[in-house]
Amino acid sequence: MLLPLALPLASGLVLNHASLLRFSSHETGLSPVLMGGKGFGGGEATRDPAPTSIDPNDPKGKQQAIHKAESFADYLARRDGGSAEAAACPHAAAATRDAPVAAAALSPRHTINRDEIGNAPIQGAQSPAAAVVAGRGGSVDYNAARRELKLLMDNPSWDDGSLAPVFIRLAWHSSGTYDKASNTGGSNGAGMRFETEAADPENAGLEVARAFLEPVKRRFPGISYSDLWILAAYVGLEHTGGPAIEFTPGRTDHVDESYWAAMQDNPAAREKPEQYGRLPAAEKYCCPHLQGEHDQNQDSEGRVLGWEGLCSHVRNEVFYRMGFDDREIVALLCGGHVYGRCHPGASGYAGPWVDMEDGNKFSNEYAADMIEDEWRLVDHSDTWLDAIGAAELRPAPGNRQYVNQKPVYANGEEKPPNQMMLVSDMILAWDPAFRTHLETYAEDPTEGELLAKDFGKAFKKLTELGCGFD
Repeated sequence: MLLPLALPLASGLVLNHASLLRFSSHETGLSPVLMGGKGFGGGEATRDPAPTSIDPNDPKGKQQAIHKAESFADYLARRDGGSAEAAACPHAAAATRDAPVAAAALSPRHTINRDEIGNAPIQGAQSPAAAVVAGRGGSVDYNAARRELKLLMDNPSWDDGSLAPVFIRLAWHSSGTYDKASNTGGSNGAGMRFETEAADPENAGLEVARAFLEPVKRRFPGISYSDLWILAAYVGLEHTGGPAIEFTPGRTDHVDESYWAAMQDNPAAREKPEQYGRLPAAEKYCCPHLQGEHDQNQDSEGRVLGWEGLCSHVRNEVFYRMGFDDREIVALLCGGHVYGRCHPGASGYAGPWVDMEDGNKFSNEYAADMIEDEWRLVDHSDTWLDAIGAAELRPAPGNRQYVNQKPVYANGEEKPPNQMMLVSDMILAWDPAFRTHLETYAEDPTEGELLAKDFGKAFKKLTELGCGFD
């Protein structure tokens, strides 16, 4: 999975569809119980599922059951330790006086935990006049929406304390379906609200991101889901020190799954009709995985056999299909994969790409570490990871990835923070054309400013493909 796209970018992961779980921890005093298999089974295909219980086996203990939410007014009051009218967000008091906020209340099944952060002005915000735009549900104050989104970002109960990664992943995956030749797919439409697209294995866990954004959608009914998902990613990037991207509204939402008919010409969809087919896979075209047989899985330089096919998949079948060049591809992956972590219960892969000691923040660390660090191929059989305190880097059975750890450290030798790379990440170092750009970002004397500029342009392009904004 590409950060986004399909490489599991952000934090994510849950026990799939809410209808597959019984929430007895809040309702009957029992633990959540998995009630079915992977994917979306039953329920309304046009409605996002309620968030589920988070993986209880997360080694860092950061993922916990999301607590039940109150009404939006109660959320505002708790956020500021007072009444809803006293909320920090400037428009909140007026809104609660002039219109009931009960319409923004969550269903009792929604179990969202939110935490207070500052309400400083957002650099990328538009002027007051330009910020208010008429939408299908009425005028939208996008500056006010930005402020609300910023208030969601810091959340200690979520992966590494931030929701920014999972919002970035949501925007990337909703946009990464674009096909330039047929002008289908892309962020316009928010098709992940429907069963077919949501059930793509590469989108596992993103129902939680959508649920976290539901109170903002209810607060600002005029904003489309398509716009909201992209705006949330932009705010998350900026909040964590990434580029400030100018937001262009105007995306409209699909009303049903009829849009899917236009996607059926995708060869991958015909071959695997149960999958969406346009998001990348982290090991596609690589040699069959022989668990525990690393010598038979890689060449003399430590590269997984068949990596050239995977490289062609990422370059030609995914990014060239959308209209990106090699530099843009490397910029997107280098900027996107400094965020979040993979989870065995969602993508099958495990761990963060970069050191998360200081939380999620934009940098060129991904590029620098890929070149400077030593990377070792592992799979689920490598239990030595558990023994050295790196259990969070052991992927699920059937998957393989690279880690920056080794089985034995000498006395006094410093063990690095736990980090991993997907096979689809490592192709940036193995392919000569990709590596040229990777080295440019890794060796950038501005320590990330060049990457921020290039990533910002490429991410804006990604999230506007097929929207007709040109």
